Amino acid sequence: MKEKIRISGFADEISADFDVQLKTVTDLGMHYISLRSADGIGVADYTPDLVKEKLLPRLKAAGVGVSSLGSPIGKVDIKDEAGFQKQLAQLKTLCEIAHLLDCRYIRMFSFYMPKDEDPADYRTQVIDKLRQFIAVAEENDVVLLHENEKEIYGDTGARCLDLMQTLGSPVFRSAFDFANFVQCGQDTEVCWDMLQPYIEYIHIKDAVHVHNENVLCGTGEGKIQKLLTRAIEQEGYEGFLTLEPHLVLFDTLKTLETADTANIIRENKAKDGAEAYGMQYHALCRILDSIH
Repeated sequence: MKEKIRISGFADEISADFDVQLKTVTDLGMHYISLRSADGIGVADYTPDLVKEKLLPRLKAAGVGVSSLGSPIGKVDIKDEAGFQKQLAQLKTLCEIAHLLDCRYIRMFSFYMPKDEDPADYRTQVIDKLRQFIAVAEENDVVLLHENEKEIYGDTGARCLDLMQTLGSPVFRSAFDFANFVQCGQDTEVCWDMLQPYIEYIHIKDAVHVHNENVLCGTGEGKIQKLLTRAIEQEGYEGFLTLEPHLVLFDTLKTLETADTANIIRENKAKDGAEAYGMQYHALCRILDSIH
């Protein structure tokens, strides 16, 4: 079963420089990345022509494929109509980019909720806007991966399940992020039980709830080893495990989180992004080696 598991990762945690990203992952023996940003440009800000000119030749030369586009789609305030319309247009372009890169998946989110308000009050708007994203995905034959990010509507297992059941689309699936559930005070095993039929993709990121700090995978409260063992040995999970180390303060982190980054990475746990990425890769390999 393990031979059908492929390791990928958000390589922009290594460096903003795309060549450095590719060298680091290939030196580790990896053959996939999740493309979130390259050369300091977020994937949603690329055009298809720019991808063809600047990224595709380098990916091919390195022998590296793209497992998913780490897009910011849905990472906008639920009340921001202009932001939503901009992202709707970006999603159409991202679908073109996905096809260019022979990539099936686009990672996305379910909108930031206003602080100190009940997310349930915004459920109707969330569902309506996600349906518009899904319509674009259906037209373009790509799969949207909903990540359970902190502070969005779908940040708890129950609300993620509600989205999956309500929207009921084969192009809207779950990207399971252990650390984000921990940081939202959720039990990852309970969340896994809820979402297992919808899990299409897994992020390898761990955390401890105290200080919401990210830690090396397998050393936090995400129950990564237990749940990966179950997924692979009992449930037949096949597909990507995508490294998202969050072990050093990397260049693009400030654009990815709304909270103070010190709450996520309290101190660098490696000398640089490349070392941190390698640490996470080897820790995951040790977990996989323990699985029969």
